[in-house]
Amino acid sequence: MIGFGMPHYYVYILECRDRTLYTGITTDVERRFAEHRSGRGGHYTSSHRPKKVRYFEALRNRSLALKREAEIKSWPRSEKIALIKSNEK
Repeated sequence: MIGFGMPHYYVYILECRDRTLYTGITTDVERRFAEHRSGRGGHYTSSHRPKKVRYFEALRNRSLALKREAEIKSWPRSEKIALIKSNEK
């Protein structure tokens, strides 16, 4: 459970079965991943079936999460992969 002053929005990156990457925000990564996998997560992931959460980070509020999501979405694939790999260490 997340307490007062703790992060409660997450930016996440999913790897889809066709190896594409999808970036989004949520308050619950596990629930949102389940929604994506069931086909209820959005247009892109309903046709590019997600297979794995590759990365997520916590942010204090929705505004910061939306800004970070936009930043990551603007990056080329190589930068997203570098971010994922930097978190796997």
